[in-house]
Amino acid sequence: MGILLMQQVAGFGLLIVAFAVLLFLIFLVGSAVRIVNEYERGVIFRLGRVQGTAKGPGLFFLVPIVDRMVKIDLRTVTMDVPPQDLITRDNVPARVNAVVYFRVVDPNKSVIEVENHVLATSQISQTTLRSVLGQKDLDDLLTDRESINEELQAIIDLQTDPWGSRSAW
Repeated sequence: MGILLMQQVAGFGLLIVAFAVLLFLIFLVGSAVRIVNEYERGVIFRLGRVQGTAKGPGLFFLVPIVDRMVKIDLRTVTMDVPPQDLITRDNVPARVNAVVYFRVVDPNKSVIEVENHVLATSQISQTTLRSVLGQKDLDDLLTDRESINEELQAIIDLQTDPWGSRSAW
C-alpha cells in the first residue's frame, strides 16, 4: 500500500512539474511574438546591437531573452511650442507661440542617435524659434511669416536630420 501511495505522489509531482514547464514555454513563446502596426516600425536589438533596418508592419518572432524590439511611430506628430518671450532686433518685447509638425523618416536613427526624439525636437524648436525671431524686426515678424517659417524649418531639419526626423512649420 505504501509503494502505491508513493507512486501516486511521484506521478502527481511529475504532473505539476510538466504543467509548470508547459506554462513557462507558453509565456516564452508569447513573449517572442510581436505585432507592428501599419503606422509603426520595429527596431530590433539582438544582444544590444541593431539587426538591419527597421521591420514592419506585420507579425514578428523574436528570440526570447536575446532580442528586444523598440516600436517607433511614423505618423506626423503635432507639437505645440509653448509661448516664448523674446526681444526683437528693434528692442520690442514679444511673446510668440508656434506649432511644429514632424515625423520620423529613419526609425533606426531615431532610436540610436537620441534618447527621446520627441523631447529633443521640442527643445530644438523652442531654442531655434527664440534665436531666429530675436534677429528679426517686429515688422518682419508680422509681415514676413512665410520666409520665417522656411528659415525655421531649414534650421530645425539641419539639426534633427541626424536623429532621423523631418519637421514642417
